[in-house]
Amino acid sequence: MDPDRLNTPSPHTPRTAAPARISALPWLLFIGALALVAWFGWQLWKPKDLGDPLATSLVAFEKQDKLTVFSAQLAPVVASDDTRLLGLVRSRQVAVIPARVEYALDLSQVGRDRMRWNAATKTLAVRLPPLGISRPNLDEARAQYLREGVWITREAQDKLTRDNTQLAERLATEQAGNPVLMGLARTAAKEAIRQNLSIPLQVAGFGDVQVVVTFDGEPNPA
Repeated sequence: MDPDRLNTPSPHTPRTAAPARISALPWLLFIGALALVAWFGWQLWKPKDLGDPLATSLVAFEKQDKLTVFSAQLAPVVASDDTRLLGLVRSRQVAVIPARVEYALDLSQVGRDRMRWNAATKTLAVRLPPLGISRPNLDEARAQYLREGVWITREAQDKLTRDNTQLAERLATEQAGNPVLMGLARTAAKEAIRQNLSIPLQVAGFGDVQVVVTFDGEPNPA
């Protein structure tokens, strides 16, 4: 047998190298297209400038001009006297009138001058104006009265009730301003402001932000 014929490949011998290179081409094209789509997607959705955190905070305040942060139930005890017929007829009324007062922040007074942003520590410092106290809301339907007098006319009774209502409103206003209630109201206000500002800042992409809240006259924490 001729040795040259043994070394000559038969026309029927399968050739596998070229088909292997051809079959890999679609996968390479697919991977390239996938990378291209990923690149365009990154360009479209990549994080951009987060903007001004103070502007984001002020927008959060615009929707609520006044924020009620705390309320207190009071029960002032008052007493009034009435004298008629040249002092011959005397009457007295003691009243316990439940009252409700609310503590609110005027957010329209909180501008950029009351905010400071520290980008390095992601800390927003906010200085609040004094709390406002509402006029006491007297619940005279639940009031309790104790009247003293041998003869109390209708006119005397009406006057005693009016006088006690005015006294109860005045006393409730004084009680609402006591240091204990004011301290509770300020604590509630600070927590409310932290929540009102930290959540919008997180949604805006600023991450875990620390909000430090103080009132006018309070020392600014380091």
